[in-house]
Amino acid sequence: MYTVSSYGRMIADKVRTEAYAQALRQVVNSDSVVLDLGTGIGLFGILACQLGVRRVYAIEPDDAIQLGREIARANGYSDRIVFVQDLSNHVTLPEQADVIISDLHGVLPLYGHLIPTIVDARKRLLAPGGVLIPQSETLWISLVEAPDFYLYHTVPWGDDVYDLNVEPWRRIIANTWRKGHMKPEQLLVEPRCWATLDYSTMENPNLSATTSWIVEREGTAHGIVAWFDSKLGDGVGFSNAPDAPELIYGNAFFPLFTPVTINAGDVVTLGLNANLVGEDYVWRWQTQVQESNGAKRLKANFKQSTFFGAPLTSEGLRKRSAAHVPVLNDDGKLEKLILSLMDGQISLELIAHQLTVRFPDRFRKWEDALNLVAQASQKYSQ
Repeated sequence: MYTVSSYGRMIADKVRTEAYAQALRQVVNSDSVVLDLGTGIGLFGILACQLGVRRVYAIEPDDAIQLGREIARANGYSDRIVFVQDLSNHVTLPEQADVIISDLHGVLPLYGHLIPTIVDARKRLLAPGGVLIPQSETLWISLVEAPDFYLYHTVPWGDDVYDLNVEPWRRIIANTWRKGHMKPEQLLVEPRCWATLDYSTMENPNLSATTSWIVEREGTAHGIVAWFDSKLGDGVGFSNAPDAPELIYGNAFFPLFTPVTINAGDVVTLGLNANLVGEDYVWRWQTQVQESNGAKRLKANFKQSTFFGAPLTSEGLRKRSAAHVPVLNDDGKLEKLILSLMDGQISLELIAHQLTVRFPDRFRKWEDALNLVAQASQKYSQ
C-alpha cells in the first residue's frame, strides 16, 4: 500500500497529474458516472466533480480513503462522491460507470494485481461503450551503462568488507530489480518495444518476449532498463522514458550478473518474462552477448530471476510445496480461535478476554489481546 506522503508526491508530479486531468476533460460531461479505481486520497474523483460529472464512485482498500472523504467534504463534493473502502473485485455498484480512471502502477504497469483488477472492472463495472483511462501502455527495454548505480546497489559497502567472501549477497542482489533514473546517453542500444497492454481487450497478466540487437557502439553493459509510455486519451499521455521529464515512477533497472564489455557488431539477446504469482510478479531475464568476430563466442549467458532475489530456506520451500500436509502452529491456533469467535454475537472486548484466559503466557496485558483481535476484525469483519 502507498503511504499518505507517497500520494502527495504523486499529486505533486504535475506531468502525470495534468495528463490524467486532461484525459478526463475529453470524455466526461454533466451526466457522466466515473469510477475512480484505487482512489487513494480521492484526487481523480474530485477532479471529476470539478468537471461537473453526476456521480463518482471512489474505491480504495487502504485507510487513506478516509482522508479522501474529508477532502471531498471540505471542497463541497461529498454529495456526489461515494467512497467504498474495499477491493474493487468485492464491490458491486448500483450503476455502471461511463469512465473508469486508475493509476495502480508501481515503477512499471506490471505491479501487483493491476491487470486482473482492470480486467474485472472492465467486465463488471464499465458501461457498454465506456472509456478506460489509461487506454493502453507500451513497455520499452534497452541495454544500459550505469556503473555508479550498479556499484551502489550491488556493492553498497565498497571494496572493503573485512576480508569477507560476500558472493552469497551478490547472488541475491543480482536477481533483484530496482527503481532508478537513467539518462538517454546511458543507453547502449536503441530501445525496443517489449509489450503493449491494451486494457480494452487484454486478459492475461503474464508477459513474455525475446528481442535482440546488433550493437552499434562499444561500452560496458550493467543492466537492462525498462519503462512505459501511457496513452490516457486522444493525444494525451506521458512517459517515464530516460529522455522524458523525470516522473515519480522512475525506470526499472534489471542488473546483469556481472558487467559485460560490448563492442560494435556484438549481438545481444534478451528474454524478459513477467509472471503474476500470488500478490506480485516474478521476473526472469536471460541475457546473451555474442562476440562479433568469426568465433561467435558467448561473452555472457546470464539467467536471472527475482525468484532467487530473496533468501529461501529448505524448510520454507517445504511448507509451500503442493504435497505438504500442514499442521497449525500456535499462531495458527490462535488465529483460528479468533475467527471462530467472530460470529456476530461477541464483542472484541469479550473475545480479547477469552484469549487472555486461554493463552495466559502469550498475553501479558489485556490490551495486547485486544490489539490482535482488532487487527483481525479490520481485515476480516464485514
